[in-house]
Amino acid sequence: MMLTDKVFSDRLEAGRLLAAALMRLELSQPLILALPRGGVPVAAMVAKALQAPLELLIVRKIGAPGHAELAVGAVAEGDSATVIDPETAHLSGATAPYIEREARVQREELDRRRRLYRAGRPALSVAGRTVVVVDDGIATGTTMRAALQALRLLKPAKLVLAVPVAAAQSLAGLRPLVDTVVCLSEPSFFGSVGAHYEQFPQLSDEEVLAWLRSNREGRT
Repeated sequence: MMLTDKVFSDRLEAGRLLAAALMRLELSQPLILALPRGGVPVAAMVAKALQAPLELLIVRKIGAPGHAELAVGAVAEGDSATVIDPETAHLSGATAPYIEREARVQREELDRRRRLYRAGRPALSVAGRTVVVVDDGIATGTTMRAALQALRLLKPAKLVLAVPVAAAQSLAGLRPLVDTVVCLSEPSFFGSVGAHYEQFPQLSDEEVLAWLRSNREGRT
């Protein structure tokens, strides 16, 4: 059931409600992929409820000039190309040299996080598996588009996009990239993801590592 204009108390509540919706799909041995950092607590609640492994799909937003939270593009793990939102880039004044420069910076940060979060271990394979991609919300959809395009190259058997809240137009643009979409709320007005949470703190690398560790320990 769609919870129009729902405001979540925090990411943990959002994750529990999202997990309840996903459980109705009766997915077979799913792998939960979180977009760090904000998607990790949401995905951890989903993984706990579905008794599934939790892995990361590391993506970095390319922010607009002077507005870092507004995505004009994104880069993801793997060999996929950088994804650009041409309209947002044009309206924000993000030139091609600016985007190229920022893409290099974000790939460096992506590599840093990959080394830190995985500590040398390989990522869990998604080939032939049912994969649930989780974030705390979708605004422009550019970051998620990069994530999904990168993921498709790894040949999952089934791809599910699961988010607590999303801008309706952005979500519509992502539907062709996945097999199933689970979204709890598509607000009539969407300003930012954080506006749909009462508490929306920034997460640290240490918190991300703690959630991953908790998931591994819970399954052993």
